[in-house]
Amino acid sequence: MAGLREQWRRTAMRTIQERALDLFDERGFGAVTIEEIAAAAEVSPSSVYRYFGTKEGLLVADEFDTMSPAALGELLDPADPVGSLVEVVRRYEAPQHGADDGPGDRSGTDGPWRRVRYFFTEPSVRSAALAAMDRAAARIAPLLEGGGTVDAAQARVLAHALTFGYFAALETWHDDGGTRPIAGYVTAGLAPLRRVWAS
Repeated sequence: MAGLREQWRRTAMRTIQERALDLFDERGFGAVTIEEIAAAAEVSPSSVYRYFGTKEGLLVADEFDTMSPAALGELLDPADPVGSLVEVVRRYEAPQHGADDGPGDRSGTDGPWRRVRYFFTEPSVRSAALAAMDRAAARIAPLLEGGGTVDAAQARVLAHALTFGYFAALETWHDDGGTRPIAGYVTAGLAPLRRVWAS
């Protein structure tokens, strides 16, 4: 039963995000209220606040936020966290995540990366995204430390390098027009960090 509730919750969150993006794309982020988003998604405003907290949260929330430590540990190889991240990005870019186009065509207006452009065009969303990266690093650090090759302080530094490096790769993708696969930007941008891990 808990599994069904979780599936329903994720479906509801995706629906709310899609309706919000429709409104943001049509009228602009600043011109849309939580109440209007709730009406478009046919839920109560309190449901939007419960799932996302803020309007910015609608754009930065994803599956990672609610992933259990065990599930996160299955995704992350402490010996090659950059490779793990690239693999997750490739899977996320795959057509089954909701885009009709292939992984080689990412305009930033369709598919799973539709919301990313707001990270770099709306200052309040950028701040929320950076806070989300900080939270992600806090979750990743213990997994890196658990790999046994780094201590807690080193794991914290490496986790932040990984998450904020990923954010920088996203920004480079956006600045380049957002048309090529993001995985390529992550691979290239984090190559120096991968060499550090390899050494």
